[in-house]
Amino acid sequence: MRHAMPSATPSRRRRRLVVGLGAAGAAGAVTALVAILVPSASAATLFSDDFESGASNWSKSGGTWSVVSDGSKVYQQAKADSELARVFAGETSWTNYSVEAKVKGLDLSKGLAGVAARASGSSTMYRLALTSAGKAELQVVKGSTITSLGSAAVGNPTSWHTLKVDVSGNTVTGWVDGAKVASGTGSLAGAGRIGLITSYASAEFDDVAVNPLGGGSATSATATPTATKTATATPTATKTATASATATPTATKTATATPTATKTATATPTATSSSAAWPKATSEKPVTATIPVSGTVDGGNARYFGSGALGGDGQAEGQDPLFKLADGAVLKNVILGAPAADGIHCSGSCTLINVWWENVGEDAATFKGGASATYTIDGGGAKGADDKVFQHNGGGTLTIKNFQVSDFGKLYRSCGNCSTQHKRAVVVQNVVATAPAGSLVGINANFGDTARISGVTVVGKKSLDICVKFTGNDSGKEPTKIGTGPDGVNCIYNESDITFK
Repeated sequence: MRHAMPSATPSRRRRRLVVGLGAAGAAGAVTALVAILVPSASAATLFSDDFESGASNWSKSGGTWSVVSDGSKVYQQAKADSELARVFAGETSWTNYSVEAKVKGLDLSKGLAGVAARASGSSTMYRLALTSAGKAELQVVKGSTITSLGSAAVGNPTSWHTLKVDVSGNTVTGWVDGAKVASGTGSLAGAGRIGLITSYASAEFDDVAVNPLGGGSATSATATPTATKTATATPTATKTATASATATPTATKTATATPTATKTATATPTATSSSAAWPKATSEKPVTATIPVSGTVDGGNARYFGSGALGGDGQAEGQDPLFKLADGAVLKNVILGAPAADGIHCSGSCTLINVWWENVGEDAATFKGGASATYTIDGGGAKGADDKVFQHNGGGTLTIKNFQVSDFGKLYRSCGNCSTQHKRAVVVQNVVATAPAGSLVGINANFGDTARISGVTVVGKKSLDICVKFTGNDSGKEPTKIGTGPDGVNCIYNESDITFK
């Protein structure tokens, strides 16, 4: 934990105890050290982390993150060319709170680094960031749309600064080193986790603290106020004399090493509508190795999330899935939390009913069956996909219906450069798409792909490429875009099938 400094002085200098004391002086110094290193932690603290014990409280998505030494332990994102690197912690149910952290830009020449609040997806959040322009800027991030609520100049953004974001009701306020940067009204979801983020930048982070603000429920997981620094009898300690205790957050995840899904023999349930409310998780199930699914498995709305080998960067290529479905398998009533790794793989025909992705990892689901395979996604939803949500690598037909998706790059992509190519078909029915960054579906016209689309509502954009045609290949090269819009052959829909709100 960094030594608490006056707000106008974001220095990270350390106090050192004087050595060579007499017996009485040594005893006094030990007493003082105990008082400094093990203060009374505030019961109001929701969460704190100084990374001295690692970064197990955080889920990663993009970038290269590691705990390194910079005077003491800090959390570093080292990949300066990462478009959007972020780590998340806390609870999706947190509403009114204040989050602060010390931030040091290592390379801000092309981007930004900062702190996020009320993150409800990988690309939906309020954030306060140090930028390449030498400013601190308070922003509303919703997919590819970034709105500035105000900014202020910051001296030497590549030194340590304390950034704080307050969220209370619809009001968002940003502070740097105790000085107010900006305040404004936001329209994002009223609850969400905290985050540390970079975009085309590298940075270090330390001393994260979350405290509740008045005006509503702030917590579903209060940190246990146990100080992590321990005093010794040797009065020569060189560790920072910390003014506030570092609370050890109580883990809210159930430490189930091998989550077992309950199989049922019930009839297929009715799927949720495309406007249904997101379900609340009934339990937490960490997944350390891919779960095989055959027959019908009902998850009972448990939240499954990657852990151990499956707990790495959420957008990294080549990850294993949380679930692997055998030919003919049905998976229903499951929530995939973060990190979601590579989501779900279908080896053949499969059905996903009321499956919810809280934060899409590499892909939400990948379909790998043969030419006659049929895949159905009925109900459920997905949030926070930087690129595609559903990846179609095999053959056959994928139907996506009664589904909601937000903050995403594209809903569906027929693989444009797989080594083995197929004629593929996608059917999109009754889908609500909010804040898309790219397009709805992408197909390969040269392989005879078809997309049949109806009942689509697009929220937050006045126009969108609904169906994009490419010339695919099997050489691994980037496919060539050749057109958009309905043509009655590959992209089969009418303009009246699409509603913009």
